[in-house]
Amino acid sequence: MELSNIYEPVREDLDKVKERLRSISKVDFTWLSQLLDYSLQGGGKRIRPILALLSGKFYNYSFDCLMPMAMSVELTHLATLIHDDTIDNSSVRWGRSTVHKLWGTEQAVLLGDYIFARAGELMASTGDIRVVRLLSKTLMIISSGEIAQAYNAFNLKQTRESYIQRIASKTASLFCLATESGAVLSQAPKESIEILRDYGYNLGIAFQIVDDILDFIGTEKELGKPVGSDLAQGTFTLPAMLLTEHYPEDNPVKRLFGSEGKEENIRLAVEAIRSSSIVEECFAVASEYTARACEKLEQLPDNTSRQALVNLADYIITRRR
Repeated sequence: MELSNIYEPVREDLDKVKERLRSISKVDFTWLSQLLDYSLQGGGKRIRPILALLSGKFYNYSFDCLMPMAMSVELTHLATLIHDDTIDNSSVRWGRSTVHKLWGTEQAVLLGDYIFARAGELMASTGDIRVVRLLSKTLMIISSGEIAQAYNAFNLKQTRESYIQRIASKTASLFCLATESGAVLSQAPKESIEILRDYGYNLGIAFQIVDDILDFIGTEKELGKPVGSDLAQGTFTLPAMLLTEHYPEDNPVKRLFGSEGKEENIRLAVEAIRSSSIVEECFAVASEYTARACEKLEQLPDNTSRQALVNLADYIITRRR
């Protein structure tokens, strides 16, 4: 199923969110306006605002209240990507040059900071202190995840548990922010808030695992960046972990992390993962998390949004970026 069909229950409101996001670039300072406009025209499927709106559909749906929160979640995501690309010295995102490659490191860092601040302002405009606290907590979690990733770069001793913890911080935390905030702002009961928060967490884990799989099996055109980019940065993802488990004595990931032949060992790792059962094993793990995401959804009111969340979980497993 196409993503556009899945978010049909919130299509009109999502279009309004996208329109308002584009308006963020309309500021008096010309240079800042140019940076914002470029960043906001990037790729991305807006899954986080989709989650926010769908999660707000079960009880007292108020788009006026949900819109600034949905915008805030997406802007927070955008700011993290700008900072990530700067830290990783990535030259391409979504098939376009990154901000720091075009305007420099200082401008990219400051732009990310500005967008974080704008996200905070939007969240505060909801008037709900709980979701404001959720945003602050999420930023702390994301930052700790980034520090953990940087600290463990090129470290082969990481466990699957540490991998899940890292992607929970970097990816699932924002999914949780979207679903939990949507539930809170729609005045959902405590039990429903917990169900939607757990849905966001498990969906986020599955989403990142699939992202990590695609880094090996996708094409540069599909990925919008070179294949094997995670390995090049020394990021030990699930496919690479399984490769080292299958071949513990000698494998291209081990050689790469030991500072041998970067380009050649990335190529060999990609080929090895593509030609083995590792891809299917990783998809099986991702499927376990989407199943966990959906297992309690039946306790929510039966409406089109509930089915959309189920369909979104299926989409996560089958998507190609």
